[in-house]
Amino acid sequence: MILGTAGHIDHGKTALVCALTGVDTDRLPEEKRRGITIELGFAPLELDGVGTLGVVDVPGHEAFVRTMLAGAAGVDLALLVVAADEGVMPQTREHLAILGALGIRGGVVALTKSDLVDAEMRALAVDDVAALLEGSALAGAEVVPVSARTGDGLDALRRALAVAAAAVPARDADDAFRMPVDRVFSVKGTGTVATGTVWSGSVRRDDTLRAFPGGATLRVRGVETHGHAAEVGSAGQRVALALAGAERDALARGAVLVGAREPWVERDRMRADVALFDDAPVVLAARTRVRLHLGTADVGARVVARGGPVRPGAAVPVRLVLDQALVARGGDRFVLRTASPALTIGGGIITDPAPPFRRTPPFRAAEATHEQRLRWMIEEEAGRGLAVAVVPMRLGLTPGPCASVFGALSADTVRVGERLVERRRLDLAERALVEAVDAAHAARPLDRGTPLQALRARLGVGGDLADWVLKSAIERGRIAVADGLVSRAGWQPTLSADDRAALESIERLLEEAGREAPTATEIAAAAGPRTPALLRLLEREGRVVPIGEERFLSPRAWRDALRALREATQELRSYSAGEFREIFGVSRKYAIPLIEGCDRLGVCTRVGEGRRFHWDRLNPAVASLLDSTVGEP
Repeated sequence: MILGTAGHIDHGKTALVCALTGVDTDRLPEEKRRGITIELGFAPLELDGVGTLGVVDVPGHEAFVRTMLAGAAGVDLALLVVAADEGVMPQTREHLAILGALGIRGGVVALTKSDLVDAEMRALAVDDVAALLEGSALAGAEVVPVSARTGDGLDALRRALAVAAAAVPARDADDAFRMPVDRVFSVKGTGTVATGTVWSGSVRRDDTLRAFPGGATLRVRGVETHGHAAEVGSAGQRVALALAGAERDALARGAVLVGAREPWVERDRMRADVALFDDAPVVLAARTRVRLHLGTADVGARVVARGGPVRPGAAVPVRLVLDQALVARGGDRFVLRTASPALTIGGGIITDPAPPFRRTPPFRAAEATHEQRLRWMIEEEAGRGLAVAVVPMRLGLTPGPCASVFGALSADTVRVGERLVERRRLDLAERALVEAVDAAHAARPLDRGTPLQALRARLGVGGDLADWVLKSAIERGRIAVADGLVSRAGWQPTLSADDRAALESIERLLEEAGREAPTATEIAAAAGPRTPALLRLLEREGRVVPIGEERFLSPRAWRDALRALREATQELRSYSAGEFREIFGVSRKYAIPLIEGCDRLGVCTRVGEGRRFHWDRLNPAVASLLDSTVGEP
């Protein structure tokens, strides 16, 4: 569990942490010289009945609020520090507002420097703090007078912290690992070390991580918690990771380390619910520039709402447009500040860290339930379906609660493999499938069906979903699939009297043509506009042989041509086109298509400018044709 300090400059945060833990968190020479905290400080705090808390000591000066925000990321419990001799000050109010924006609801107030005031002044300070806390994130928090100099009240403060810590829910150890980086340094003999608060999951030696921005792959060489080597770093702990594959300059505060096997992504567009503080002096129009603080990251951003500018008051759904892509998760909290003058103006909650489109609109309503947001996500994915693997990250749920949300979905949603899709999308796709099959039958009534792959591409749904639609239509008896062709169930090609007459014309024409194979256009001139469909029917039934480019022979003519070749050729020599013409007894115009037909059937192969034959290894269809009695009396 992480305890974070908060409060105005010079109210004694660092001195109090030192008195509680024995660790002076001001480590920089500049901090020692000026007597103020500039950078984040860290120390372990042992509490009876609770264990070790990681303490994050933050700066109180208004110039270092961005550093305070980085330290407050991942805090479970707040220690708000107010000096008894000064009472509530500007950064006290700002830090308390930040704690509220970050969703921190547990904490204790330490009324420091209580030894410097009398009882009456101390009581006034307590009343001042109580008024401040009313309606705030720390409403009802215990106020403990204390003196870091004399030690008075330290035991009472420890007891109050232990009670508050016991009320904080434990983080889920089975969650995916994520750790925002707040400090990076090099250690001789160890290499690059990154520190931070583990937000979720756990990390061990030799684990593989990814570092964002960029997504570089790193290996964990070692894990430390509170300065001691550890087997595992878990959610809610301060951790230092020695990293292999990480250059010192490639990592900095604001980076995020995540598990390599989890579907984390970085985006510069996110959905969120945003609320400005009631006293915020600004409204946020689509082009208003702000600073967004998420985790330890600080990036420029614009806030785009559905109904115009965002004004102080209730939360509104927005789209965040970021200057730099960030890794986030549903439920993550962030703080908004103006750049100049630097003011904390509000905050929000990420409601979708990975929307599918760059201009994805905000959600329809703020503070929607997980089930509502999941339905909206499924709806906008249309025929692609929503990948189940990304749902925990987009909703911000661990696997257990996520399964419950899936179970709460209505029958209007179907899980197909690893995707969630609206049933109406599948019904529309199935209807489109049947209509396409019917249209194909109407256009080509002599065909057995339409190629399956061509139909799948027209369904408007993803691959797994297309298979589901096809299976559903088959099971419901609406279509049939055979030999890669799709037809209506029970479909049979039908021939009209005109079709039968045209078929006879085609076969008669081919018989008369012999080896001088006519083109499809020449056949159509004699048989009519239905010729292409009739030729496909004849080809399926083995009553016509396609050769060359759109030329056709009768089976008898093709068999006789092949027999002539077999009798006139030898396997060990190559034959030229001129020799083919002599063997076939036709002009070059007709010989070339016959040669191409031989190539297609594997009867011969090209060798230079000629062809060499393979009569000893013919495919079964050609061998059968040579042995047939087609057209013989």
